[in-house]
Amino acid sequence: MVSSEYERRIAARFATFDQDGNGYIDREDFNVAAKALLTEFAVAARSDKGQALYAGAEAFWQGMAGIADRDGDQRITREEFVTGAVKRLRDNPERFAEIARPFLHAALDLADSDGDRAATLADTMRVLCVLGADEEVARAAAATLDTDGDGRIGEAEIVSAFARYFTVPE
Repeated sequence: MVSSEYERRIAARFATFDQDGNGYIDREDFNVAAKALLTEFAVAARSDKGQALYAGAEAFWQGMAGIADRDGDQRITREEFVTGAVKRLRDNPERFAEIARPFLHAALDLADSDGDRAATLADTMRVLCVLGADEEVARAAAATLDTDGDGRIGEAEIVSAFARYFTVPE
């Protein structure tokens, strides 16, 4: 039996992806997230960074749909998310990380203001807030992501944390 705490955590993860709040996840949710990040960091959609972000969003959508869209309607319902994405990927978080990696890499590139392949805690917070996290949660998450305490967050830190967050244990 699934606990109410597990259900609450799953609902929060689903809401993270359902950017427009219409009750399902689709390609447009990934495009909305990409557009919001580009706007936040004042990067043009037609720039190399903008194109990389949209390509990463599309790859992420395709990977997620391939795992979770059981009826092939190009939408992932909450039930499909729970049974397809979360339960299947819980056993293989590395797979989820690989699906998300192109998008996360491109988002990190946007937030990396000095080109050292890492984002500051403040810029990481900006990314998390744009993607729907409350400011307090984003601050705590950014601090937690900085596993080596250097004040910078690199791709390895983000990808592994992302996989852990979305592959929720019951």
